[in-house]
Amino acid sequence: MRLPIILFVLFLCFINLRAQDKIIDSLAYKLTKTSNNLEKAKLYNAISNQYKYSDPNKMLEFGNQALKISEETQLKPEIGSAYLNIGTAHIILGDYQKAMDNFVWAKSIFEELQKTSQTKDEIQQGIARTYGSMGIVFSEQSNYAKALQYYLEAAKGYEKLNDQVQASKIYNNIGVVYRAQNEADKALEFFLKALEIQKEKKDPNKGIIQTNIANIYFKKSMLDEAFQYYTAAKSSIDENPNPRALGEWYNNIGAYYEAREYPEMAIENWQKAIVSFEEINDKFGLADTYLHLAEFHNNNNNKVEALNAINNALSLAMETNVLEQRVVAEKLLSDIYSKNGNTEQALFHFKKYSTAKDSLYAKNDVRKAVEATMNYNFEKKELLQKEENQKRELLLKEEAKSNNLKLLFGALIALLLFGIGFLIYNRSQLKKTLTLQKELAEYEQKALHLQMNPHFVFNCLGSISSFIVQNGTDSAIKYLSKFSKLMRLTLEYSKESLIPIDKEIESLQNYLELEQLRFNNKFNFSITKDPNIEDDLALPPLLIQPFIENAIIHGVIPKKENGNISIEFSVTNSSLHCTIVDDGVGINQSRKNKKNLVLAHKSMALGIIKKRLEMITETTTKEANIEIEEMKKDEEITGTKIKLKLPLQYIGN
Repeated sequence: MRLPIILFVLFLCFINLRAQDKIIDSLAYKLTKTSNNLEKAKLYNAISNQYKYSDPNKMLEFGNQALKISEETQLKPEIGSAYLNIGTAHIILGDYQKAMDNFVWAKSIFEELQKTSQTKDEIQQGIARTYGSMGIVFSEQSNYAKALQYYLEAAKGYEKLNDQVQASKIYNNIGVVYRAQNEADKALEFFLKALEIQKEKKDPNKGIIQTNIANIYFKKSMLDEAFQYYTAAKSSIDENPNPRALGEWYNNIGAYYEAREYPEMAIENWQKAIVSFEEINDKFGLADTYLHLAEFHNNNNNKVEALNAINNALSLAMETNVLEQRVVAEKLLSDIYSKNGNTEQALFHFKKYSTAKDSLYAKNDVRKAVEATMNYNFEKKELLQKEENQKRELLLKEEAKSNNLKLLFGALIALLLFGIGFLIYNRSQLKKTLTLQKELAEYEQKALHLQMNPHFVFNCLGSISSFIVQNGTDSAIKYLSKFSKLMRLTLEYSKESLIPIDKEIESLQNYLELEQLRFNNKFNFSITKDPNIEDDLALPPLLIQPFIENAIIHGVIPKKENGNISIEFSVTNSSLHCTIVDDGVGINQSRKNKKNLVLAHKSMALGIIKKRLEMITETTTKEANIEIEEMKKDEEITGTKIKLKLPLQYIGN
């Protein structure tokens, strides 16, 4: 019973407020002594950035002042920094829509500057900070795929800048995202990576990371390792006092001692947590501690202590209006009364629990709707911003061309003719490029549509119907669930040019399990991935599924006995390899079987895939091809092998 609290070290770190006030006073004094607009803009942004630790409204105020003076004098790096500070203030104030708007504008500014100032660390720092900030908004929205995408980009940026301190904060946030997705091993990997840097840099916040690591080990029931990191975290927090982090530590170590069956030590640490949270009037943390105590006393049949603790927790949850804590408190209160035979009070609090839970569901539904709208607006705004930048660049190019033409008109006729020829050539090249792009888009669209084989859809629906008629309700529900998930994944990723390899494997896994159900486990399959393949490695969507469909329909299904299909992903220095092997009837027999069937779309799909591979080769200047061979052993056909070779591409590139 531990309510999730995400501690984003990127923004919410504990510092000495007196030292912060001195820094702000020093910056404000410098502001009164300068008349230079560039220095003023930098000072306004610096003061705004300092206020993120204590006063988001002040941060917003100084960020807007920095933006105003920067826009008046077209100081683009400071405009980008102002947008970042304003967006950060809106994150702290809880307005994620406005935060994301400002981050999109900052991203546009810095990416535009990157084209003209390739080696400026200030620009690279701005881009990395923007990606990290956008990752936080997506993470707060529980959009973990997008959050991970932007965090990884931010990490790459800080690594290039050799900014280990900021990189460690991003590693921590990546670990938080993986922990929220219940991927404990990946979360642990990034937490340990962050801790290594923070130890080297003697970061005052390393106690928070050590507590995160301890919690992961505790969740994995590796109690000795958990205790080792809890102990290290306590030493770090004692070196750099932080009442909030200390309160959280006492809560976690209390849960640890409860699991170790040391009840006295568990209670002692929870009492210490109360003292720490009361020091800073952290009512949320206090409520969390009382929930720990209430559950403990209820499990140990201590009615009076349990009621006292749960009433304290409920009172605090009502005061802070944290619905999640109210739901847990009302349910536990109902359980306590029920356990002690007070059915009237048990029913009363169960009704309150139900009401609070319904309110929480309604709140979450509203939040999801708002998040969906925000995601749509973000993508729309980012697209519009890109189009605006392209138009601006095109306008600048056209203006440059116009100036060149004016100079050419004043020169010799020969130069004029040369200029006209140059323009004609440019237009011809532009037309060719647009034609190729249009052709590529058309082929990709056709290929994507061909993946959704109508026969497959109808057969799936027919199978579901048969399951229901035969009273196979569980099988029908299982089949329908996998079918809907596959459709959702297909539609979701059909609009993307690249998707993460793990998502492609997930889609293939669903498809193969669906076909297994459809054909009564007529075949077995396996999907393996080289451990050296990175998380952000990507490939074009819906490229592999047609080959697997052929392997099933025309390879293993015509066999009398059960078949096997294996899919393997591996990498070399410059290529991603996908090998598909089936032990079916082979290519020649498959062609004979298909003579009397109308399956023209299959050959068309293969042609389109080859065209897509040609386009990939052309756009990446790296080889992309496919090899299909019939396997034999002692002149006996043993199946078919397909080797697909693709250039290495990554999400965000």
